[in-house]
Amino acid sequence: MDKITRLVSERGVVIFSKSTCCLCYAVNVLFQELGVSPVVYDIDQDPEGREMEKAIIRMGCNAPVPAVFINGKLIGSTNEVMSLHLSGSLTPMLKPYQNLSTS
Repeated sequence: MDKITRLVSERGVVIFSKSTCCLCYAVNVLFQELGVSPVVYDIDQDPEGREMEKAIIRMGCNAPVPAVFINGKLIGSTNEVMSLHLSGSLTPMLKPYQNLSTS
């Protein structure tokens, strides 16, 4: 979906989320603790949210939310993010975006 492509190309770290999702919240907190302020798009607040969900799954994400993109590339959902974090691979990916303002 063009909207997703446009949104992820505009910012370094983007999380597609739902406002009521506890896993989305946990992933967002992890990024905050790593010194990164991701742009969070709550797709349940977007009129095109259903289509965005379907597009995220078609892109290869095993769950529609949270869907994490770093530098325009789909990283995945909670399992992929946590695996990268536990293996020590997430922090180097986030290095260019640490302590940078997203506004």
